[in-house]
Amino acid sequence: MMIKLTIDDKAVDVAEDTTLLEAAKSLKIKIPTLCYNTYLKPYGGCRICLVEITTAQMGGHSRLVSSCTYPAEEGLKVFTATDRVKQGRIFVLELLLARCPESADLKALAEELGISYDETMDEVGNYLIHDAPKPEATKCILCGLCVRVCAEVTKRNALSLAYRGANRKVTTPFNKISETCIGCGSCAYLCPTNTITVEEAD
Repeated sequence: MMIKLTIDDKAVDVAEDTTLLEAAKSLKIKIPTLCYNTYLKPYGGCRICLVEITTAQMGGHSRLVSSCTYPAEEGLKVFTATDRVKQGRIFVLELLLARCPESADLKALAEELGISYDETMDEVGNYLIHDAPKPEATKCILCGLCVRVCAEVTKRNALSLAYRGANRKVTTPFNKISETCIGCGSCAYLCPTNTITVEEAD
């Protein structure tokens, strides 16, 4: 069964279970992503891929959804570059930059989205870095790609997301060297911010 919808006023027919991100790709409409990978189950963790949707049933109202997890629906109208979408993405990226101000990859995406940011600044958007808790320096944005590829593709489950809130981090079970890790490097290959690296053992 095919589903008909529009994305940025362009009509498209897609198969059932197609996500809005995949539908947009078929129209060559670019939507930024950080936690998405074709070979992994949709996660919707980073929220950078936000789009605005509306249907006749919504009575003219609209809402923001993550395009990598939201399935295509008959008659759905999707907008990928409205002011609301842009502000939503900027809001998310400002939070990520407040967490990982040293990430070159986030800075590049910030420039692409029009966010003014400088390493010497104490403020990213409306988020004062010097007033925020000072967690351990990291480039990890908690996208979960490393954890998911280890669980879904290699089936090793050598990594997991642990703790909550500001203390959340990727770690091995019990914070010890994982006996199930085979050193395949999949986690490093998929890491969007190059936080994980593979080194040769001595």
